[in-house]
Amino acid sequence: MKGTMKAQVFYEAEKMKMEEIPIPEVTDIDVLVKVKNCGICGSDISYYYGLSPVGTADGKGPIVLGHEFTGEVVEVGKVPEMLGLFAPGDRVVVNPVQNCNACISCAKGETHLCENLNVPGVSVNGAFAEYCVSRYTGLFKLPQAISYAAGAFTEPLACAFNGLRKLKIQPGDFVAIFGPGSMGMMMTQLAKRMGAGKIALIGAKNDDWRLEQGKKVGADFIFNVAEKESKYYTDNLEKSIREVNSDRLADRAIVPTSSNAAFEQAVSISGNCSTIVHYGLPNEDDVFKIPALSFHTMDKEIRSAWLAPLAWSQTIRSIENELVKFDSLITGTYPLEKTEEAIRLLKEDPGKQIKIQIQVS
Repeated sequence: MKGTMKAQVFYEAEKMKMEEIPIPEVTDIDVLVKVKNCGICGSDISYYYGLSPVGTADGKGPIVLGHEFTGEVVEVGKVPEMLGLFAPGDRVVVNPVQNCNACISCAKGETHLCENLNVPGVSVNGAFAEYCVSRYTGLFKLPQAISYAAGAFTEPLACAFNGLRKLKIQPGDFVAIFGPGSMGMMMTQLAKRMGAGKIALIGAKNDDWRLEQGKKVGADFIFNVAEKESKYYTDNLEKSIREVNSDRLADRAIVPTSSNAAFEQAVSISGNCSTIVHYGLPNEDDVFKIPALSFHTMDKEIRSAWLAPLAWSQTIRSIENELVKFDSLITGTYPLEKTEEAIRLLKEDPGKQIKIQIQVS
């Protein structure tokens, strides 16, 4: 498909420009997608502000960000066409972590650690644009019952599912979730579906409104650990959790925020034989410290959760079966022209924001 398209091109920290660039070419293994909805991820914010490098060879732009997206197929490469997998007009959702299926990591099922990853919006141009090209192995047909807006939650929900899978929730477990953003909201809902007995959602500065939204979607207890004027404030989270959990600490804790302090606190409020998942993307120079003796003698386990290997089929089915509700999570929908404004809002004034999507077409 020849021609040009509008795209938000990211160059360097806090520099993004709307430009006319060529519509990407389709190789034999590609599918060209007309972008419908694209969510703004926390990693997009980190890239925009220069807190983390993008996935290009030198870690820099120019690149089109955006990887949480749905769209409509407009052109199909020779291989997926020959296999009869996709056709123009198909509604699709894109898994941006596109593995080669030929390296050692792929052979072990560690597809997210593929040696030859192609990642629209991170290593190659993504979906803050009118069109985006995807390898056919990264495409899934979007069921008619799922809107383009709900479908754009598939990638983050798949990552949330992977994190909770690593949390190893047992029926009745007390689960602590640090961070009432979109990830925390989805994890709250999904953790209940996976057997959590009670859930504590923990926030910090400017988080009271989001904590209250978390209560609406399933959190049993909400705590603010940063603002003394908050009616949910606690200066001793360990004590507060014991008070609502029969004098026990949390069985499981997950940290969908990049805050080191939150992760260290998650370790401190977790009990004997607990599991703590480090989930939020840290900054390049972050280092966390934990008390070694209590961690050892309480037989705790720390795991990290990165991306969403082998999680997409179950995630799409979870959305189709309405295991997670998304309507209340979308707090803003912006046109492509205002992508930079939306990113800045999420960073500079997040108090009443959960998820903002860019509606391209």
